[in-house]
Amino acid sequence: MMAKRVISGLALLAAMFGPATAAMSAPIVMNETEAQTPALPPILNARERAATENRILAARLDTIIPAIMREQGIDVWLMVAREYFEEPVVASMLDAENMHARRRTILIFHDPGHGKPVERLTVSRYGLGGLFAPAWDPNKQPDQWQAAADLIAARDPAKIAINTSDLYQFADGMTLSQYEKFTGALPAALRSRIVSGEALAIRWLETRTPAEMEIYPSVLRTAHAVIAEAFSRAVITPGVTTAEQVQWWYRDRLLQLGLEPWFHPSVAIQRAGVKGMLEGAEVIQPGDLLWTDFGINYLRLNTDTQHLAYVLKPGERDAPAGLRQGLVNSNRVQDILRRQFAVGRSGNAALALARAEAVAAGLDPSIYTHPIGLHGHGAGPSIGFWDNQNADPRGSGVINANTAWSIELTTYAAVPEWGGQRVDFRSEENAFFDGKTVRFIDGRQTEITLIPSGQ
Repeated sequence: MMAKRVISGLALLAAMFGPATAAMSAPIVMNETEAQTPALPPILNARERAATENRILAARLDTIIPAIMREQGIDVWLMVAREYFEEPVVASMLDAENMHARRRTILIFHDPGHGKPVERLTVSRYGLGGLFAPAWDPNKQPDQWQAAADLIAARDPAKIAINTSDLYQFADGMTLSQYEKFTGALPAALRSRIVSGEALAIRWLETRTPAEMEIYPSVLRTAHAVIAEAFSRAVITPGVTTAEQVQWWYRDRLLQLGLEPWFHPSVAIQRAGVKGMLEGAEVIQPGDLLWTDFGINYLRLNTDTQHLAYVLKPGERDAPAGLRQGLVNSNRVQDILRRQFAVGRSGNAALALARAEAVAAGLDPSIYTHPIGLHGHGAGPSIGFWDNQNADPRGSGVINANTAWSIELTTYAAVPEWGGQRVDFRSEENAFFDGKTVRFIDGRQTEITLIPSGQ
């Protein structure tokens, strides 16, 4: 049903912009195999991006909101944001032209029941791109809080959800000052009906729609193409280039492309005979195993990828077999973890099952997988942490269908060619869980990238 209601983004963009978006007519589709040297997809201009973001947001509001409010049995969901202090859920509901809340913006969803459409109201001076109907006339009621309270009281809801949560930052948007103002205006009989909107906030943020999954492969391909460029002789000159120079190259490259990272890129070196990771001003040398962690935010979707590269020594044609086997091991743990995804299973349970199977197979894993989507470290249950491989309160939530994940983990292995040195084979790839299977959005790294020494 959801897929039928979502208008094809490609058709809409073609109708609006004609030949300017012709490059989007052959979209990248989800696949299990990552291209070795992926080409950079066309980058949309500002107007095209806004059209795409607004189309997807409208579809999300039309489809997700009614589903999750009825799933959770909530009649009214109220959120508050102030200019430059937008809480995560409200920020995700602003259209592309409204970059911030105006003054104080109050959003109210009301489900009247009986199959009727959910009302989307804003108790503010502005209608937010036509996605929310303005429901406040300051000339009739100067007090904004009283206007919101009157609107809610007239609908007599059994449950009023506000975003408050001790566990999840995504669902803790209601500040103390705004809560006091709201409850002070609300009739006393309705105050006992206030409940936490934690589940609503998580479900809204974690759910991926067909329209989002239509563009996610291209977003991820963009990140993969930039990583491929970083791990090449176009950027790295062995014996000259430092790890931090590659980090800042990423930042400059994204500026050129009109894109943004959601965290500062990481680049580090593992080297035979040297313990741990080398970073910063360390010069990259032939024989080094390089690691990068890189993510972008584009069209409101985030990527998070970790790849490995090997700098060939003079005369070498491939990475040492022990290093290649290390990546194979990490790929095996990815597959083991993917098999543990099940609707209704907690993140902690998936972690325990995956670790048990991996250890039984003779592997040495550390799993720290997280949801991804509107945020890089997204809303939803975590599956392990690098510093905690046991059950964690943040992993107690259940896995749901139509969610995206950053399959992030590592395995450790002794590398014979490095004198038995214990090496860290970090891997991170983004995937989609449709409720039955976990598929990579734009493939995964299965072969270590090779960088010629040039000698």
